[in-house]
Amino acid sequence: MSTANLAVKASKNRRIENPLIKYSHWVMILPFLVLFLIFIILPIIFAIGLSFTNFNAVETPEFVLFENYSRIFSKDAVFMQKILPNTILYAVIVGPGGYVLAFIMAWLLSQLPKLQRTILAVLLYLPSMTAGTTISTVWAVLFSGDRTGYLNSVFLRLGLIQKPITWLQGEDTLMPIMILVALWSSLGIGFLSILSGILDVNPELYEAARLDGVKNRVQEAIYVTVPSIRPQMLFGAVMAVVNTFNSAGLGVQLSGSNPTPNYAGSLIVNHVDDYGFIRYEMGYAAALSVILLIIISLASKLAYRLFGDN
Repeated sequence: MSTANLAVKASKNRRIENPLIKYSHWVMILPFLVLFLIFIILPIIFAIGLSFTNFNAVETPEFVLFENYSRIFSKDAVFMQKILPNTILYAVIVGPGGYVLAFIMAWLLSQLPKLQRTILAVLLYLPSMTAGTTISTVWAVLFSGDRTGYLNSVFLRLGLIQKPITWLQGEDTLMPIMILVALWSSLGIGFLSILSGILDVNPELYEAARLDGVKNRVQEAIYVTVPSIRPQMLFGAVMAVVNTFNSAGLGVQLSGSNPTPNYAGSLIVNHVDDYGFIRYEMGYAAALSVILLIIISLASKLAYRLFGDN
């Protein structure tokens, strides 16, 4: 083959290879983009569009503009008096509480030898891997409202109560139990991320901090550990937000009904399920979902503001 033919063939190969090399990054992320579009972007767009309609899942949707949103804040007394306060209380305690608990437990475990640290980390992580139904079943036995319930049985024997307490049906007891169960199962992947970040901090930083006047472990955690693991702290904060709203079904699983008794443990997620899959008011449920999306987005932005890089 002549030199001219080889040059022409090489030129053609370069023309074929160059576009592939130039756009290779798009080819690599294309599967993710397609899945993200199908399962995240499109459902959000459809939910926002559906929130402006009156739709019962059978008849053609009727466009009603902002009527659903007006109804939420002006006519839905249950939402304003029960659902929204419950959601705020639950999110404020379980979100930051679970996050702080994850950091404290990770920091404490980092002070232990490897074997003990590994065993305890697995034990603390296991509840987060358990399905919500299993968790509620275990705790339902503990807080059963009859004499066979473990807590009622102990209290009756000690003479602390005269008759069994319906823990999971009571308006004053269901929410605290939900918060307790949620915190117990909150040490998930965010906890492991923070633990790995702490273990990866350069020991020389602690030595330098002691020379600069840091005197105890608490000061080391504040001035050295936290600034050194900002990416892990950000990931843990985002996962805390996600886990808070993922565990919102605990009230229904514990009480066995949706809505929960007198809406004592009902959150926005449960309100969405109530209107969407029990009453089939899809437009109204979509409007509630949009409000929930806004709340989660604001919480995530706050996490990025605290721990994200400028």
